[in-house]
Amino acid sequence: MRAALSPSRASDFKQCPLLYRFRVIDKLPEAPSPAAARGTLVHAVLERLFDLPAAERTTTAARALLAPEWRRMADEAPELAALLGEEPTAEQEWLTEAATLVERWFTLEDPTRLEPAERELYVETEVEGLVLRGYVDRLDVAPGGAMRVVDYKTGRSPSPLFEAKALFQMKFYALVLWRLRGEVPRMLQLVYLGDGELVRYCPEEPDLLAMERQLKALWAAIERAAETGDWRPRTSRLCDWCDHRPLCPAFGGTPPPLPDHAADLALDPAVTGAVDVVQA
Repeated sequence: MRAALSPSRASDFKQCPLLYRFRVIDKLPEAPSPAAARGTLVHAVLERLFDLPAAERTTTAARALLAPEWRRMADEAPELAALLGEEPTAEQEWLTEAATLVERWFTLEDPTRLEPAERELYVETEVEGLVLRGYVDRLDVAPGGAMRVVDYKTGRSPSPLFEAKALFQMKFYALVLWRLRGEVPRMLQLVYLGDGELVRYCPEEPDLLAMERQLKALWAAIERAAETGDWRPRTSRLCDWCDHRPLCPAFGGTPPPLPDHAADLALDPAVTGAVDVVQA
């Protein structure tokens, strides 16, 4: 078993150590939501669109991908279809909302002028025994080798107060790519489809060295929690959207007993291509 960390799980622990425990150790189920499913669908369409020749990457082509991609998702996970209920118009309204997000992307980027080097790229590197890993939505590489890391968000752009939190994931990816390829990505770009905003940041080596130190300190805190079993909650406004609030001591709940080998489970969380749909 290798010590491993992804940006999603790192963000969980930063937000609330008990949330990290619920997701990584207890593996408690979380109810899917129409918003999260819509985010997954939009990501899939934007990925598949680049399978087409450049001249054919139009809004019409993107809209045409929505229904078949949704059918594929629903076939693979039937519980997703149940989210929309039995109302005949519900699915069409939901697909229309997804189409609005996809069409907004065309106002921010021109896919006919883009040839991504990678899509849904799994990246992994090791830093002093700690494996850093995750999935990058899109990696653009210029002829001279300069890299741009792109991540799609189906929520709204954050206020300046929360922008640093939004960039945490991107700096994580930039650090991994730097260690893998020996070059700092030229640009990190967050594409917010909820309100049609772009957030860009140009990292430098000191930024990524600081991120590396932050992740090492974060991992040390996770190790301490794993050794002691102390996964105390940290409350915030995000608690209002937490599926596990009924089990949280901060709200009068009782967590389940820690499973056997809880410490081992805590140190090797699974990595997923998570889709962020809600921004603070």
